[in-house]
Amino acid sequence: MKIIIVGGVAAGMSAAAKASRVDSSAEITIYEKTDIVSWGACGLPYYVGDFYQDPKNMIARPVEKFIESGMDIRIFHEVIGVDTNKKEITVKNLKTGEILKDSYDKLMIATGASAIIPPIKNIDAKGVYLLKSFDDGLTLKEEMLKDEYQDIIIIGAGYIGVEVIEAAKHLNKRSIRVIQLTDRILTESFDKEITDVLEDEIKSHQDVNLHLSEMVQEILTKDGKVCGIKTDKGEYKADLVVLAAGVRPNTQFLKDTGIQMLGNGALVVDEYGKTSIDSIYSAGDCATVYHTVRKENVYIPLATTANKLGRVVGENLGGKNVAFHGTLGSAAIKVLDMEAGRTGITENEAKKLGINYKTVFVRDKDHTNYYPGQTDIFVKFIYNAETKVLLGAQIAGKKGAVLRVDALAVTIYAGLRVDEIGMMDFCYAPPFARTWDVMNVAGNVAK
Repeated sequence: MKIIIVGGVAAGMSAAAKASRVDSSAEITIYEKTDIVSWGACGLPYYVGDFYQDPKNMIARPVEKFIESGMDIRIFHEVIGVDTNKKEITVKNLKTGEILKDSYDKLMIATGASAIIPPIKNIDAKGVYLLKSFDDGLTLKEEMLKDEYQDIIIIGAGYIGVEVIEAAKHLNKRSIRVIQLTDRILTESFDKEITDVLEDEIKSHQDVNLHLSEMVQEILTKDGKVCGIKTDKGEYKADLVVLAAGVRPNTQFLKDTGIQMLGNGALVVDEYGKTSIDSIYSAGDCATVYHTVRKENVYIPLATTANKLGRVVGENLGGKNVAFHGTLGSAAIKVLDMEAGRTGITENEAKKLGINYKTVFVRDKDHTNYYPGQTDIFVKFIYNAETKVLLGAQIAGKKGAVLRVDALAVTIYAGLRVDEIGMMDFCYAPPFARTWDVMNVAGNVAK
């Protein structure tokens, strides 16, 4: 069995490691266009913010260790074409420019995603940086550490954009400005009740300015370098600009293969990680994943899902027939002194799906009033109006919010009703919760 894996980050290396254990006789070749494999991009904002100094902390296992274990990893090799009829790939050696061919019995696409570059004038000016690749992180940190760069502008208020706020804060930058095209931050993950709370947290910091419903039109330059930005509402000084406008699957090289894709280019896969072409599999930020509440294939680029579906694909590349049961899209983010988590579907998704739903939003306290440090905690439930089954949940607070979401993810997976959550036996002690935890309260308020 000859297996080729295109891409050596989370999903690709999870699949390679599992496939090699399932079928030790398989010939496995991994093509990776960089020289870094098996690393986690989620650590990039915190590296840039100097929360830790060694970038190797993001690497789960060095490429040398994989090679020592017998894996055939070819770094600086980019796959530029796939012939599905011949079961053949075309590869470019990025060091020499040489073009070569290789054949496969089974192929896995794990090429991840790239940063979206919006059509902004002078977007390629010196001083505009992305934060998606390993090298992006190295470059941006070097620049962010420079004392002369004090006015930081972040374009985009998704996960990366919001996390870069904290990175700049940790470096004690004088001015941090976030420009977001829509009227809310984190619009795809959280409903307005929760983003209102998170936006208030951002606005409470005097050195951070949040601009919503504002479009960046031009990067202003002086002597070829960034000096500010121009939007549809004004001009702002900038020493450095971080572009965090979202990601797009790296699947352009597959456009003529006939593989089924979503509109954004994400490869559609079934529960076995198989694409519409029998011998080709995919997982990670270039592929869809089945959503257990929405009952459809969706694009949710998360490291957790990439690793899990990658592992399943590895088993199936090795000859097994293992199904992945799907995702709830569980995710979390730290927003300065607050944290927020979500699982299942949002209210907006429930509307789009035509579900007869209800919601409840509760503001409560995270623990007892007589233990120091009591703060507000906010919970939103989205549930089926007829069956009362929980469909989605979001929590924001100063501490303990995100870990509560894990319990609600299990609740959704198990198909429990909100009244059952109201009487659920959650942990209690004065430093951690109240006798009726906020999740109990939300479940009891829901009717």
